[in-house]
Amino acid sequence: MKYILPLLFIFLTSFSPPETNVYICGPKGAKKYHYNENCRGLSSCSHGVVKTSLKEAQSYGLTLCGWED
Repeated sequence: MKYILPLLFIFLTSFSPPETNVYICGPKGAKKYHYNENCRGLSSCSHGVVKTSLKEAQSYGLTLCGWED
């Protein structure tokens, strides 16, 4: 019994949530991020769509596209 709690703690803390990927019109000038690569908001992107992490997109000050609210 005394080994169960430490093992359970190690087991539960060893998992991290999966990283969410988003899409931006990049590499420069993006203002919004998109969960869907085919989002209507990316249709006029002429710089190429770039896949990045949600955390990174938010660190650039990007916000969610209005079409995906």
